[in-house]
Amino acid sequence: MVEVKAINAFTDNYIWLLTTNEGSVVIDPGDFRPVSEYIKKNNKDLTGVLITHHHFDHTGGLKNLTKDYDIPIIGPKNNISEINKVVKHGDKVNILGLEFDVIAVPGHTLDHIAFYCENDGEPFLFCGDTMFAGGCGRIFEGTAHQMYDSLQLLKNLPKATKVYCAHEYTEQNLEFALMVEPKNSDLQARYAYVKKLRSENKITVPSNIDIEIKTNPFLRCDQDDIKKLVFEKYDINGDNPTTFKAVREWKDSF
Repeated sequence: MVEVKAINAFTDNYIWLLTTNEGSVVIDPGDFRPVSEYIKKNNKDLTGVLITHHHFDHTGGLKNLTKDYDIPIIGPKNNISEINKVVKHGDKVNILGLEFDVIAVPGHTLDHIAFYCENDGEPFLFCGDTMFAGGCGRIFEGTAHQMYDSLQLLKNLPKATKVYCAHEYTEQNLEFALMVEPKNSDLQARYAYVKKLRSENKITVPSNIDIEIKTNPFLRCDQDDIKKLVFEKYDINGDNPTTFKAVREWKDSF
């Protein structure tokens, strides 16, 4: 059995704890304290760490974790000294009896990777800050074209893939998405559901690739309605990556 638990950190981060009968792996431990407290309280056997990118809110807990645990810290090549097993696009990671494909998804950062597990037909994805529920990460180090290409890789995963992103940004993301596609009925329904969840202080992730394709504007830059709106707003009449760039810049000032 595969169990994924969200550990809350900072104001809106989710640190994921993946558990099978072979132990547990923590994904992007930006804060040591809540991870340590949860592991000890629930008697989890921590056997590894997966890192998606170098930002501090995803790696800040590594220094203390490596003091308490002698385990593989698996992540991309960057300047984080605690990573002791570097992986790149196309690599396989075998841990907890599961096999992950490593997918390079530059854009938010240049080192960003995602971990995809087919899991016997019940696939799931840890994508850090590349894809959010209803949105995508800001472009800090890469280019808009890189981020567009990265999202296309994730968009092409099986539609049933559960998407575990790293922040609770969903409600705000969908508010923006409704500005981009106000007539999208799938989006309207999703926004109403998310508002209800948040009013009850409930988590809105994971999502899945299917609902992201239907409602996430950053995966929908091939839609005529979005292209038309971008043309009217910015006088840009371009290809899908150009439309994506315009929508991302619009979101930056939202």
